[in-house]
Amino acid sequence: MKYWGFLAAKLAAALLLLAGLRLWIVHAFPRPKPMHFGRYVVNPRDPFATDLGYTFLMLLFTLFAVGVLWAVIWDQRYRCRTCLRRLRMPIQTGSWNRILLVGRPQTEYICPYGHGTLKVEELQITGHTEPDWMPHEDMWKELIALEESKK
Repeated sequence: MKYWGFLAAKLAAALLLLAGLRLWIVHAFPRPKPMHFGRYVVNPRDPFATDLGYTFLMLLFTLFAVGVLWAVIWDQRYRCRTCLRRLRMPIQTGSWNRILLVGRPQTEYICPYGHGTLKVEELQITGHTEPDWMPHEDMWKELIALEESKK
């Protein structure tokens, strides 16, 4: 639950930042003047599509907003599901040269506190596969038991 709450908080912060930036853009450009077509008067409320500078700035804003949302989701994907720390120590497994014998290439990330491992497929032949999160019960108990068995 903490994992999804952190994602919601990051998305809310990004949305607040983007809403403030959009509000600044809207107030930075003046309202367009009414256009007269004979006896018809068109009074556009928004300068979009009537002011080239505003329209181009809104295009850049949209690209920036998509980039911010992508960065938030990408950052969340590589965090521990338990403690929310960034996953560390990437290890390459498998082989590109011997896919049938050794296995498909993967990158494994581990939580620094041993909460779990994230396996990310490098080769996706059959379509997009989601990264596989494998939680560990208590890695330190297993290591201590191994050390005590050697004594």
